[in-house]
Amino acid sequence: MNRRFITATALIGAASMLMAACSQGRSASSEAGTSLTLRLWDDQAAQAYEAALPAFTEETGITVNVEVVPWSDYFTGLRSELAAGTGPDVFWSNTNNYTEYARGGKIVNIDEEFPTSERDGWLQGAIDQYTVDGKLYGVPVLTDPSIAVYYNKSLLDAAGVSIEDLQNLSWNPSASTDSLREITRKLTLDSSGRNAADPAFDADHIVQYGYNAALDGQAMLIPYLGSAGATLQDESGHFTFASPEGDAAVGYLVDLINKEHVAPSAADTNDNGDFSRDQFLQGKIALFQSGAYNLANVSEGASFEWGLAPQPKGPAGAVTVGNSVVAAGSTASANPEAQHKLLAWLAGKDGGAALGKTGAGFPANENAQATWTAYWSDKGVDTSVMAKTPSGTIMAPFGAKLGAAMDAYNGVLKEVFLGRTGVHEGVQAAQDAANAAIDQ
Repeated sequence: MNRRFITATALIGAASMLMAACSQGRSASSEAGTSLTLRLWDDQAAQAYEAALPAFTEETGITVNVEVVPWSDYFTGLRSELAAGTGPDVFWSNTNNYTEYARGGKIVNIDEEFPTSERDGWLQGAIDQYTVDGKLYGVPVLTDPSIAVYYNKSLLDAAGVSIEDLQNLSWNPSASTDSLREITRKLTLDSSGRNAADPAFDADHIVQYGYNAALDGQAMLIPYLGSAGATLQDESGHFTFASPEGDAAVGYLVDLINKEHVAPSAADTNDNGDFSRDQFLQGKIALFQSGAYNLANVSEGASFEWGLAPQPKGPAGAVTVGNSVVAAGSTASANPEAQHKLLAWLAGKDGGAALGKTGAGFPANENAQATWTAYWSDKGVDTSVMAKTPSGTIMAPFGAKLGAAMDAYNGVLKEVFLGRTGVHEGVQAAQDAANAAIDQ
């Protein structure tokens, strides 16, 4: 077993050379049925799998070679290889191009291969997310725990805000104020030490922000849409967030930035997903709403006492993003029986535990999720607010031409968050641009 790092350029070149040679299978080296290739983009997860896969090999006789392709190259090379009938036997996938792979017959129909008896612990939300035209085409391997609020206890103490005050944060765009606004005002300071609740507060010289409101799809925009009662997309994949509820969610975030001044300017956060995290680690943001993907960064980078509080509740409750990763099987694999066994292992308790017990990710198999909680507990981090679903979930973006659609709506919403475009017209224009990209 070995791990290889590959670039998109190498993958595309290989796909071009092998297109003619591979019309009847992947490659001669795989015809013995004892060797498979597993590809993913996360090196930490690759290491976790490599540590656990020898037991799978001992049980099945199947050797698994793990390939790591950097995220920036991953889908470019994969798409070219699948079109050429080459590439890995099994690979991680998000919703980028996933619908096209499924409808094009490039990936295995899981509903035809896995009966209910072989799906113990599979997360239903992940199944729903990767069902295309009524059929499932990938097995759940990884899911995002709930969004939560990281807090800097020293900054809370200095402002007279207790951890208990954070347990029931709420926001209400139709009310004159709410607990989220009141607390983030207390936590926002100007250069003279006055907080944002003080009439003399100087919004032009802010040295500490209370919150990280921003155009952040995973941590802010989509959870706020769901918590306002808005929808993101319909079953066809077309976007539906232009609604009174969608306006309210976006308008509330924009006001936190441009009216309340409790969050950094969009000039700093647009196109800079790490800005708010880095400001939090530097002690310049008191409350940082984010996901488990920043646990390691905060655990390693924070020089202060910190913890996790629940996501604020909106009019429809606290709604987090249901976003998962699946392992898909290429229909061009020369080893379908071995491929089935690997897919079953990846989606099962053992494959999930390989990720959870090393902290590499939150398993999409519910029977393995306690391993992730235990990993962080051993490090002194209570992740219980992340490990449970709050009021509900809103599905992460999906569908064909998703990348182009997200680029389109983000391009418009950046201007809304900067305050240069009105909320109602901007939200409608963003939806129209996204759906136009889908329909091209």
